[in-house]
Amino acid sequence: MDRSNNQPMRSRYSSGVTLIEVLVALLVLSIGLIGVAALQANALQANHGSQMRSQATNLAYDIADRMRANRQAALSTDNDYVGDYSAINCPSDPDNLPSPAGNLAQRDVAEWRVALACGMPNGRARITRDGDEFTIRIRWDNDRLVDDDSEEVEEFITRTEI
Repeated sequence: MDRSNNQPMRSRYSSGVTLIEVLVALLVLSIGLIGVAALQANALQANHGSQMRSQATNLAYDIADRMRANRQAALSTDNDYVGDYSAINCPSDPDNLPSPAGNLAQRDVAEWRVALACGMPNGRARITRDGDEFTIRIRWDNDRLVDDDSEEVEEFITRTEI
């Protein structure tokens, strides 16, 4: 009896094909996972940027509402709300908030500068006036969206009538 007829034929070159298929599959899977990780990183950056824009919008509406509530001081010739403002340090404890001093407009601006510091990284603001129209500009550092060492500054501008 001839055993060679009962055994399947084996090719000389087929012994490493399965290993190569597994390695190619791992390579394709690795590239796919790297792509998913990059997509997730971009989504996180965009989410952070949109959160900062939302915060700037809320801060602009906050000071506009404060000016509307104190309309007489906002429209006075003293321009109590107009100026360039940098953020005051954000207190780690609510008991360390600056004590209110001065008139209502000064207290509004001081409280708003604390909110600017707590809400925006390196927040700065400028309020200008043209008649009854106020322009509120809020700037902040958005360096999470920059790949190199350059400084990325975002700005939100709104105009409102008081």
